[in-house]
Amino acid sequence: MIKIAPSILSADFTRLGEQAKAVEAAGADRLQIDVMDGRFVPNITFGVQAVRCLRPLVRLPLEAHLMVEPPEDFIERFAEAGADTIIIHQEATPHLHRAVQHIHSLGKQAGVALNPSTPAGTLSEMLVQRDLVLVMTVNPGFGGQKFIPETLPKIREIRTRLRERGQKCEVEVDGGINPETARQVAEAGADVLVAGSAIFDSPDGYAAAIRALREAAQGHAAGG
Repeated sequence: MIKIAPSILSADFTRLGEQAKAVEAAGADRLQIDVMDGRFVPNITFGVQAVRCLRPLVRLPLEAHLMVEPPEDFIERFAEAGADTIIIHQEATPHLHRAVQHIHSLGKQAGVALNPSTPAGTLSEMLVQRDLVLVMTVNPGFGGQKFIPETLPKIREIRTRLRERGQKCEVEVDGGINPETARQVAEAGADVLVAGSAIFDSPDGYAAAIRALREAAQGHAAGG
């Protein structure tokens, strides 16, 4: 089953609570909170307080996507604030295994993200330790960017490696996701789609937007 994770980076920041509850009611599977520090990426967005404020408002799992450097300085704070999954970037720390262990020690799901230019092979030793791989299909830092098609082979490679090892690990994609690219990434092996403007800017409403993404991907899903 394809899962949809609206990214609140594209929401109206003055109505975050209202819109978080609205996408939950519209059928979202989880909510992604993009945390940017102005250092690892050229933008500053949400902090721990956003997770703390949203946690009592929705029952959806909350993903904290830490686009920060170093992520080790923030893991415990986001765990305490109520994040269910904490995603860190392979490029942001030389001690990825230790950071993933720290996330697990706090009782949270651990995800590892790869920037578009980072090869899938950099995670070959880490496939067993994590719960989710996030393939960035745009360069991180800003919403509303155009999908980078050169990331599709990376999604296929990661899905193939997981299948060969019998490893249960979600493959999530983030960046430029719309009904057309949803079909492409699902064919490549993604099973979780992060979408921002395709949901929050949809003229047809959140439920229709989520349904369109899911239906576009579902018939082509290659995950397993």
